[in-house]
Amino acid sequence: MPDRTVTLPTADHGPVTLPEPSWCVGHESVPGDLRVDILHQGPDVELSFRGHVIATASLVQSPFAERLSREAGVSISLLGETYDPASVDEFAAALVAHATDLRHLARQLAVILGGGQ
Repeated sequence: MPDRTVTLPTADHGPVTLPEPSWCVGHESVPGDLRVDILHQGPDVELSFRGHVIATASLVQSPFAERLSREAGVSISLLGETYDPASVDEFAAALVAHATDLRHLARQLAVILGGGQ
């Protein structure tokens, strides 16, 4: 199966055409974006607590990053909240429940870094 490609506009390099991983769900490009801003991102896995999404995790890759790794990785975005001790225990239990989701992303990433898409 041939690799997919995508062409994205950049303010510093004009249109940039690059391979797009099969797990990438698209790109948000805005005028003024630089080539280093290009980000491949997979679908969000939502981690919830008490019926509210408290974090998301997804596969990501910044192929032109200058300060961070250009390798694929998993980005975890944790939303800021403050809890009392009982709630912290509840939160910890929710994290344990979501460990399966995170392990799935870790295995997906291992396949990607091993050369698979």
